[in-house]
Formats: sequence, C-alpha cells, structure tokens
Amino acid sequence: MVYAIIVAAGKGVRMNSAIRKQFFELDGSPLLCSTLKAFELCTLIESIILVVPPDDFQYCIDRVVEPLNMKKKVKLVKGGAERQDSVYNGLLSVDEKNCTVVIHDGVRPFVSSDLIGECAREAILHKACVSGLPASDTLKLADDKGYIKKTLSRNLVWLAQTPQAFDYKLIKKAHDVARKEGYTGTDDAELVERIGERVKIIKGSKTNIKITTKEDLILAQAILQFV
Repeated sequence: MVYAIIVAAGKGVRMNSAIRKQFFELDGSPLLCSTLKAFELCTLIESIILVVPPDDFQYCIDRVVEPLNMKKKVKLVKGGAERQDSVYNGLLSVDEKNCTVVIHDGVRPFVSSDLIGECAREAILHKACVSGLPASDTLKLADDKGYIKKTLSRNLVWLAQTPQAFDYKLIKKAHDVARKEGYTGTDDAELVERIGERVKIIKGSKTNIKITTKEDLILAQAILQFV
C-alpha cells in the first residue's frame, strides 16, 4: 500500500499576507487543489493524508477537498509547529505500517502523477527515494564573511525537491531518532541519511517549483501557460 502525506501547514510568512500560501489562488482555485489532483491521478497512491493548520480544516474541506470530488480517501491531520513536526503528525496517522509513504510539499502544485509514481516505485525497491535536479550552475563554497573558499564540482550535486518516498518503518525511525536528539533537518531524506541509510535520487522537474514568495506565484502563473 502507498500512502501520500501532503504537508500544507505553513504560515506563509515570506508571502507577507493574511492568506496562507497553500490557499493562494492558481487558475481560479487554491493552489493546493492542483497538488491534490496530481495525487488523485497517480494510480499507485491509495490514500491521502493532508496536513493543515487545525484552524483551516473547514476551509480546506469547503474550498479544496469537496470541490475536487476526489475518489481517494483524504484524511485531514493537524500540522505542527515546524514542517518536520507536521510530517511526523502525518506519519502517526498512517493506519497500515507495512507500506510506502510519499511525502510532498503542498505548495509544489506542478508535480506530475508520473513523478509521484516513479518516486514511489523506486522507494519500494530501495526503501528511500527523493526527486531532485542535477546542479547546472557553477557552485561556490563561501565562508561566513561572504568570501569564496573553493569551487565545488557540480557533477555530483543535486537540488532536492519533493516528492520524497520511503518505507514507512524507515522514515518513522528516522523521525523518532531526530526527535529524541532534538535535531531538525532541511528535508526528510536528511533524517534518513543521519541514521546511515542510503537514499536513491531521481530526476525531478524544473517546473516542480515550491511556492514560498510572491515572485514564485508570478512564476507559477507563467508556468500555467505551458503545462
């Protein structure tokens, strides 16, 4: 069984808006709708856990879930103080522990069902898989004063995205260890890396952007013209 955990509990501080970024309109609907549609279309996904702020449950039902008339089960789970806490809440709400979970940022509305499926299949084979993009720019390592220390080889460097997919017991263990040690990672894959497990990486998409600023929203409107 493959579960999806879609994390949409952010406050949208960088947007400087009273409206949370996951509910900004994109093509006439909250952008979270576009994210959910991709998971609805992915045949490998059997159940969806949507992590949102508890104050937004009813809004999410009225403006996102019900208008989509989704055939798959969507369970709403309350978000935590940080993204990592929200993912953990999602993990705790998974009913079937012998499963694969696909974790995705709700504010990446242009994810494709094909990428979701590929990530899930690779996780079934390798226990952990993330999507990302090979670095294309020249990479510089700088010190804390802003001076370049050296140029890094870009051949082995990737820019991580979501979806990220994992064997449930593996990602739950990784989160449990991080919580016990008071460690906060930048993504879920990092937590798996910390406990000594390998993570497969596959090529994502340049249009699979994460919308965190108003400039990103402008870019999203442009992408709509081509997808």
